[in-house]
Amino acid sequence: MVLKKINLIIRFTTYNMFGLFNNKSPKEKLQQKYQKLTEEAYTLSKTNRAASDEKYAEAEQVQKEIEALNRSES
Repeated sequence: MVLKKINLIIRFTTYNMFGLFNNKSPKEKLQQKYQKLTEEAYTLSKTNRAASDEKYAEAEQVQKEIEALNRSES
């Protein structure tokens, strides 16, 4: 019984160390989404220019949302 509790505590601590229980703010989530979209757009720019332009447009919209959040925070 004691070993099970210790094992559970060790698992929780390990999961928490890797950030599984850390919540991100909406701004951080949007920044990650923006970064992902720009990386995808860059990759697509080498093969499919139209799809790349669409990804850049999506990234621009996300950037505008980030700026709106920044304005509302100040």
